[in-house]
Amino acid sequence: MIRAADIMAVHRRVVTTRIRAVIIRRRNIIRPAIILVHHKAPMVRHPAITIRRPATKPAHKSKTTAQQQKAKTRTGGRPSREASLKLRDTILDVATQHFLRDGYGPVSIEMVAREARVSKRTLYQRFANKAELFTSVVHRIVERLRPKNDASFFEGDDLEKILLRLARFILDATLTPDALALHRIIMAESMRFPELAGAVSQGNAGAEAVQRIGAVLEREKAGGRISVPDTGFAAAQFLFMIIAIPQRRALGMGEPMSGAERNAWAGSTVTLFLNGCRRR
Repeated sequence: MIRAADIMAVHRRVVTTRIRAVIIRRRNIIRPAIILVHHKAPMVRHPAITIRRPATKPAHKSKTTAQQQKAKTRTGGRPSREASLKLRDTILDVATQHFLRDGYGPVSIEMVAREARVSKRTLYQRFANKAELFTSVVHRIVERLRPKNDASFFEGDDLEKILLRLARFILDATLTPDALALHRIIMAESMRFPELAGAVSQGNAGAEAVQRIGAVLEREKAGGRISVPDTGFAAAQFLFMIIAIPQRRALGMGEPMSGAERNAWAGSTVTLFLNGCRRR
């Protein structure tokens, strides 16, 4: 016969076993929460328990990095004067290369803009058309050939020494590759492109040379040392005598002159010119 005491003992053992199982399950859940709770971090809600997860500390950008990023993202506004001049030089470098190599006709604004890596709008903001671009190329070539202190060529009272200095310099400048290529373009294409005449007249160093040489001759004429009815005409003839034949030979119509030949040519031309100008 089963006693009531035995039934109660069995019931207690069953209840005790179930309670232990529940406790063990809860320990398995709560233990990681106890480990994580020591980290001060934002709360994360869980259906059964509350768990704290570690939060990563946001990285702080240094002042230098922030300034660099600001500089990279800065857009718009006018470029600095230095940047604008550099961009103009880049465009002119490309244009000079194309004009001197290909001639005036084949070169286009699109071609120059593409190789200079600028938009057509940027190029047109600086040069109204191809003729103006070519004029700027001519002007820059002339300025680069011009000596820094050209007044020194006209110093002194000895006309022969002044003309000899000028003759040697003019020959050297005229026979540079860029000057020869420019002359070749003008001679070959000025009939098809009348705007080339305007470009040359704006960058024409020859007219300025005639004027300055004419002023020296006028001074000598006033001093009674030469007899020249028209000093401007005489100055133009002097330039032609110095340049014409050496330039033609350099362009392929004969053997180019050596340095020694150019010096001898300059001396002989000055002597011939002065013999024609001196009073008799």
